[in-house]
Amino acid sequence: MTWSREASRPPPAAGGGFTLLELLVVIAILGFALVLIAGYKAPWSNVAALRATAAELASGLRLARSEAILDNRSVVLALDLERHSWRVGAGSPHPLPARLSIELLTIAGERADARQGDIRFNPDGSSSGGRISIADGGGRIAIGVDWLTGRVHVANAH
Repeated sequence: MTWSREASRPPPAAGGGFTLLELLVVIAILGFALVLIAGYKAPWSNVAALRATAAELASGLRLARSEAILDNRSVVLALDLERHSWRVGAGSPHPLPARLSIELLTIAGERADARQGDIRFNPDGSSSGGRISIADGGGRIAIGVDWLTGRVHVANAH
């Protein structure tokens, strides 16, 4: 009996690997999925955006009141209706969405002109008072400031 080396080897594996066509199909599917994911935008909610903007403005008003009390000096929240922005004191301006309509109701002494106005907070926490109304489509929210206490409140305006 003769022994040969070829007889003890296992037969070669058939079909070990992927064809070029299979790899290209997988890459194309992954590329298509990436385009779908990258191009996805969450549905726009006017109500949620309006509430978020109102919360941001109310936060700015509360910040101005806190700074006035803490620093024992008057601090204003300046609202620029033309540029759709606001700022607290000498701070940097915060933009508001351009699609919003904005109205400011405050005392005559705090209005620079029809495009700009302030709500002033005093060191004792009181304020000049006023109301900022923002609207987008069918929704309207009013951010009010009580003149005696400086308290800020947000309410849906119908």
